[in-house]
Amino acid sequence: MNPVTVRSEPYISDEELRAALGKSLEGRNLRKVLLLPPDYTRMYSGAGRITAVYYDMLRDSCEVDIMPALGTHEPMTREECRAFFGEKVPFESIIVHNWRTDVVKIGEVPGSFVSEVSDGLVKDKIDVEVNRRIVDGSYDLIISIGQVVPHEVVGMANYSKNIFVGCGGSNMINSSHMLGAFYGMERIMGRDFSPVRKVFDYAHENFLKDVPLLFVLTVTTNEGDETRIHGMFIGEKRDSFESAVALSRAINLTYVDEPFTKAVVYLDGREFKSTWLGNKAVYRTRMAMAQGGELIILAPEVRKFGEDAENDRLIRKYGYVGRENILKLVEENEDLRANLSVAAHLIHGSSDGRFKVTYCTRRLTKEEVEGVGFGYMPYDEAAAKYNPAVLTDGFCEIDGEKVFYISNPALGLWTVK
Repeated sequence: MNPVTVRSEPYISDEELRAALGKSLEGRNLRKVLLLPPDYTRMYSGAGRITAVYYDMLRDSCEVDIMPALGTHEPMTREECRAFFGEKVPFESIIVHNWRTDVVKIGEVPGSFVSEVSDGLVKDKIDVEVNRRIVDGSYDLIISIGQVVPHEVVGMANYSKNIFVGCGGSNMINSSHMLGAFYGMERIMGRDFSPVRKVFDYAHENFLKDVPLLFVLTVTTNEGDETRIHGMFIGEKRDSFESAVALSRAINLTYVDEPFTKAVVYLDGREFKSTWLGNKAVYRTRMAMAQGGELIILAPEVRKFGEDAENDRLIRKYGYVGRENILKLVEENEDLRANLSVAAHLIHGSSDGRFKVTYCTRRLTKEEVEGVGFGYMPYDEAAAKYNPAVLTDGFCEIDGEKVFYISNPALGLWTVK
């Protein structure tokens, strides 16, 4: 199909969205379709609405399965599915991807290629594993839906990442995350053609050529609970992704004139229940934080560290102790070496001693938070001073102190000019 691109000011209307999605289905003889949206942790992606429209268009003419690209995240609850997809998408249509058990290996990215794209920092081959449904040949069309936004592992999120990580297996998830961590977040975030993206491109070009994939990519902002889709790019090839990257870089990157001595980031409790997700507050702001500054994270519903029990145990055991310490711990400890995505996460979530990170939550104790290397403040105490109900994004003054406030770290990247 020819790519479908929709951009509208100030943002795409429901009518424009539905017309574009309908156009993407023209001329197709479809009996069985698989939709791959993100999960509830991407609640401002617009993907829930898009999934619901596709389901409505297709349900009377063919069989439709929906498999959220969970990666290592928890399965969505019935309530989350209803909030994300709406009332018309039945919970019974939702398939849970298990990154440990539901995957098949479809190839390998050679160690020589990994070494080449990482400047020799990583030399191991990477197994390419995806959910078996993607390659079993039973679907006439697989529609991958998601948001392009700056990302700490791959540079710019989505496109084939939705397949190889969101619907991928442990080796690809672990290896790609550690590759990004070794290479360095500051060299990756907000950019295309990172080492990890080149690995995904290699895997896509070599092992998914016969899979009927269609990508639906959004670029969004939000105002309160309203998600605003500024651009939607639909196509089968990389050029649609590159167009989305260009728009995201224009609207999701914030350049500031001076570093933040103090920043306050709010984590919506419906979306952020773990530091695994909540540490977006750390890595999306780290390039704007001043040496010796403080990052205060308002996290009312963060109640654990990892998204599953084993990842949570490892985070509690090793903590956010900085890149160099984690690399040493990987060499010395088999359990961490066997879970490289956790090691990468611990690197991403640390300030490397450059600035203080203070978590403010109702759900974790002071001992738990300090045990992983963060500072602690009770949420109600912090929210009384830095009230998310009244603060607005950007620099503001609180008790004579200059503070930078961010209401949603998931939709941006902040850096000094």
